[in-house]
Amino acid sequence: MQNFAIRKHSQILYFDIRDEQWPLVYDDKYNVSVLGLEKLHIFDAKKWGNIIQHLLRAKLITRDCLVHPNEAKKEDLLVVHTKKYLQSLKWSPRVAVIAEVPAVACLPNILVQYAYLKPMRLQTGGSVLAGKLALERGWAINVGGGFHHCSSDRGGGFCPYADITLLVRFLVDNEMIQNAMIVDLDAHQGNGYQRDFLGVPEVYIMDMYNKHIYPKDKEAKRAIRRKVELGHLVEDSEYLLKLHKHLKAALDDFKPDILVYNAGTDVLDSDPLGHLSITEEGIIQRDQFVFEQCKKRKIPIVMLTSGGYLRKTAKIIADSIINLESKGLIGSKVTDLDE
Repeated sequence: MQNFAIRKHSQILYFDIRDEQWPLVYDDKYNVSVLGLEKLHIFDAKKWGNIIQHLLRAKLITRDCLVHPNEAKKEDLLVVHTKKYLQSLKWSPRVAVIAEVPAVACLPNILVQYAYLKPMRLQTGGSVLAGKLALERGWAINVGGGFHHCSSDRGGGFCPYADITLLVRFLVDNEMIQNAMIVDLDAHQGNGYQRDFLGVPEVYIMDMYNKHIYPKDKEAKRAIRRKVELGHLVEDSEYLLKLHKHLKAALDDFKPDILVYNAGTDVLDSDPLGHLSITEEGIIQRDQFVFEQCKKRKIPIVMLTSGGYLRKTAKIIADSIINLESKGLIGSKVTDLDE
């Protein structure tokens, strides 16, 4: 990747997993609790744990199946982030803007670091690890991450760290891939990593989002190779038709070494921020199609759960993962992409 100087990084975030484990990355410390202030945000701060609870109740997995990531430390974050940006996170009012919880501005930063930023750094480490596992197993899911509004020098929209950029950079810098495709199906434009990958032809970006909502970042849009802008209240039929058309075309245009799938569920009907009208079944069909295309074309896929602001979102994500397993698209066995 000509725009980046190749350099090896600390292998703390990368490690091998047991054969019987799934490349399903999660830790109970993903979940956010800030003296109850997280309840002031529309986001379900326990979403990630609730996904796992649904999967456990469905007996799809046991806790022994899960892979527990390591937290991304300062030296890891500096692979992408500027020192100035990381320093700014030591100021609680700045973090309050990113987290979209104004009351956080009044808290001691040591508490903000522990209760909010540390879980986000753990999820970021999970995204980086999931990228490696996807190459080894054919697929991986980080039950978290997808902080697509964060770039190297700015956060926002509940996204404090640029985990998508870091995922790709770690793979490139460790010479595990030469190129990547990001397919972002969150309801919002993924402006963070788009700013990071402006002018980088080895990263192909397809983004399908509601053009009428945050962030409306014109500069970042220049990085999108296949832009699919939606209006308010788009329903399943139009949404899935456009997805089928544009994802197939994107994969015909560009053969990536890995596909990073940002699978936001804020496209759900009645989501207060996404303003689209996709049903639960529509989301399940969407995820299945993306995984099917990757399996058909022998492309490793790493899925990040990203946005989704309703309490029922966790069960929908779990149901989608259960469906992927029932279709033979994921599972405990290693996927042989060379078959």
